[in-house]
Amino acid sequence: IYLQLEMPDSPTNQQVGMFMIKTTCFSQDGEQVATSARSASQLQKASSSRVGMLRYRSDLLKTLGTLLFLPVFLSGAAEQKQVLEVELFSEYTDDPYSPSVTAVIEIMSSTVQIYSSQLYVHAHFTGIRYLLFYFPVLSAIVGVLSNFIFLSFLFILSYTRQLFKVAQTPEQVMMTDDGHLELEGGNAAAADLAELLGPLQTEPTHLSQEELHLRPGNTTELQDRNTHGEGEERENAE
Repeated sequence: IYLQLEMPDSPTNQQVGMFMIKTTCFSQDGEQVATSARSASQLQKASSSRVGMLRYRSDLLKTLGTLLFLPVFLSGAAEQKQVLEVELFSEYTDDPYSPSVTAVIEIMSSTVQIYSSQLYVHAHFTGIRYLLFYFPVLSAIVGVLSNFIFLSFLFILSYTRQLFKVAQTPEQVMMTDDGHLELEGGNAAAADLAELLGPLQTEPTHLSQEELHLRPGNTTELQDRNTHGEGEERENAE
């Protein structure tokens, strides 16, 4: 935080020399947040020094400068003034729970002459805040492009995965040595295969050999065995 003063290059200000500038910050409740008192002096050139002295200029140099810039001074395009910059707070950190809303600046001299004054607050940011504050357009472009690229990558990844699912070959059904159906693949495709096969699967694989012989599909084999047995008994009886 620094104060910029425009002061006439008058003999009165030259005689004042150094003077004090006091700044007090208040919160919204009227409480004093911070205070600063800095000594300042007129400088021939703009400066941010806290303490300074007037640059020496001889009477001859002042006369030559006035004669050289006389047309400009007469037209009003320039004035015989000095711009003084005084740093009030070097590393001021505002309290987020009690922020400063008012600043009272006191010039501790009754004879100093001032044209105008302006108070400047320069924020010191680091990292992303620095880029957002000093390069807002570039930061906006980079942010939008980053989001677009990320969302496009997710969309392409999802679409590619869906294409791979559609392009997969159907599950193959193979017949084992004992005549049972076996599905090549995981258990997730077993339910789908069962719906497709339906009545084609006549023998469950979990039944024992005795249960398989007792199934309705094997009635012909049982009848043949019974007929063959009855024929042998008749031959023995004769």
